[in-house]
Amino acid sequence: MKLYNSYSQKIEELKPIEPGKISMYVCGPTVYNYPHIGNARPIVVFDTLKKALSAQGYEVTFASNYTDVDDKIIKTAIEQNVSEKEITDKFIVAYNDVRKGLHADLPDYAPRVTETMDKIIEFIEKMVENGSAYQVGGDVYFRVNSDKKYGELSHQSIDDLMVGARIDENEKKENPLDFTLWKETTEGIKWDSPWSKGRPGWHTECVVMIQDVFKKTLIDIHGGGKDLKFPHHENERAQSMAINESELANYWVHSGMIDINGVKMSKSLGNFITAKDILSKVDPMVLRWFLLATQYRDDVNVSDEIIESSKAELTKIITAYKQACVKLEVNDIKVDGVDEDTYKRFMDAMADDLNTPNAYAVIFEIVKNINQLVRVKEINFEALGKEVNTLVRCMNVLGIVLPDMTMSLDDKKMYQEWMDAKSVKDFKKADELRAQLSQKGIL
Repeated sequence: MKLYNSYSQKIEELKPIEPGKISMYVCGPTVYNYPHIGNARPIVVFDTLKKALSAQGYEVTFASNYTDVDDKIIKTAIEQNVSEKEITDKFIVAYNDVRKGLHADLPDYAPRVTETMDKIIEFIEKMVENGSAYQVGGDVYFRVNSDKKYGELSHQSIDDLMVGARIDENEKKENPLDFTLWKETTEGIKWDSPWSKGRPGWHTECVVMIQDVFKKTLIDIHGGGKDLKFPHHENERAQSMAINESELANYWVHSGMIDINGVKMSKSLGNFITAKDILSKVDPMVLRWFLLATQYRDDVNVSDEIIESSKAELTKIITAYKQACVKLEVNDIKVDGVDEDTYKRFMDAMADDLNTPNAYAVIFEIVKNINQLVRVKEINFEALGKEVNTLVRCMNVLGIVLPDMTMSLDDKKMYQEWMDAKSVKDFKKADELRAQLSQKGIL
């Protein structure tokens, strides 16, 4: 497997810390609202990466967190006159419903910030003790100048960042770039700490949860949307360097963003689409197929036309698959194995930094082969069966679920009656049988 490493800005061969095993952490959502289509992109991308790695024989441990303490959560709880936990529990369920709808596996670990608070406080204490953080009143800030490599992940120099920095109204900070580790607060949920009653800063939470889940300070892959590269991931990395004197991850992998009709999605622009809404209108497998059609590092444009095009592509694949399965079923043919050369070309594309456009090209070749095989009078069932098996295996790696085409004896009998009706040009009966077969999902 080769992946583009945002840190080196190069496609690199994946070399696991522990042979045969991959540790992967992906930043999860702040759960104060329903997930939007932008949240669906990393769900699909990193689930597919996990499936591709698993298909290559790696044992993947996948973790993704829930940020369940945040100003937006507190504001929502106050507005609705409920507890923060009621808000976060509700939207964690909603987020997992989207995962399941998109046929994405649930993470092996899904830590919550509120369940990791003691370790977060302990982690901040260590930074204060070694001088990489400092206390001002009841707040604690990270001292950016303590990290000589600050900016290397996002490829920005401290000088450039200073020029572009917005001077914070909080003049207590030593440096405008210094970021909050602990925030004193009188509003909403809060915890006791050596500095004040308050809550942690966002950037510290993931570092601590990574160490807590994986029981080590360095993991293989850290992922998320490219909007998290700076400041979130940069600040995570800086804290790891400050405490552990080591990188947080060997490979930083970032997925592209979502545009709506060519415009960046934004609540202020009124083009904000929830994943729940789009999944109520678009088949989940069509949405997944669409989200993977573009290479994961590139931005994706969502429009009705593009969704319809994706639907047509997937329909073409499923139609060929169904026709082949019916031919095999009615003739009681069972074929084992896949076309190894074709499957290898598919996996070679997936191993090339998840090059899904090239992987899709292999799938379209399989569909072309299936269509040719089912149209001849003397079908090569061995070849047809292997093409079907190859298609199923490839689609499974993409997380696309093809329909179960197991036919009962009655189904086979009905299919044969339909074929006979067509052969004698009994179109009325043929249409009736076709409607029944279509309702069963056979045609």
